[in-house]
Amino acid sequence: MDSRYEIQRRAGGGGSANASPALGAQSRRRKMPPRPADYKLQIIIIGSRGVGKTSLMERFTDDTFCEACKSTVGVDFKIKTVELRGKKIRLQIWDTAGQERFNSITSAYYRGAKGIVLVYDITKQETFDDLPKWMKMIDKYASEEAELLLVGNKLDCESDRIITKQTAERFVSRISGMRFCEASAKDNFNVDECFLKLVDDILAKMPLEIPNKDLSNSILSLQPEPEVPPELNPPRMRCC
Repeated sequence: MDSRYEIQRRAGGGGSANASPALGAQSRRRKMPPRPADYKLQIIIIGSRGVGKTSLMERFTDDTFCEACKSTVGVDFKIKTVELRGKKIRLQIWDTAGQERFNSITSAYYRGAKGIVLVYDITKQETFDDLPKWMKMIDKYASEEAELLLVGNKLDCESDRIITKQTAERFVSRISGMRFCEASAKDNFNVDECFLKLVDDILAKMPLEIPNKDLSNSILSLQPEPEVPPELNPPRMRCC
């Protein structure tokens, strides 16, 4: 990832019994606590089963890839902290099941999402044909202000491609405000760029300075993690 997005940590100084008084005083200083996040944003990843939603999330958050990932049951999530526009942003990234039998559960997570990542597999026509169905879910449950990103995953399987880039671009051109990119979670190609551009688009629509008196009532205020709809059981968090 670009070094601009990495969190810089301050290291405390060390000292010994024979160190000078100045160094000894420095060694006794407490390490500065990490700066709290300025914003917390929720992003949801949706799409048909097997398109690589979990792989994209894990590549972005942990820089890992699993060749034999099990299908997500219901919802799962991970946390990623980035810095953009001079602000520290804590991302809640929700990975949802692609099977229709979980729609009644996953639909509850659309409401609080500031960004929605819709994924299809460039090698499977049916996953692209399902996009209108997912758009209906977005229209029904998501906020009109949510930023939308279409991702054609599995670019590492270019030789097996069925959905051309031009076909996907035509689909996106009919949806106001939706962005499009292609990526490979397996090869770690364009994954960070896709997510960070989505976050940047979200921030572009938000006030970058919020008076302290408004934080308690703001959608940007920091609440305990995760924010789980009250009618659902908490998901299992797979990382810290």
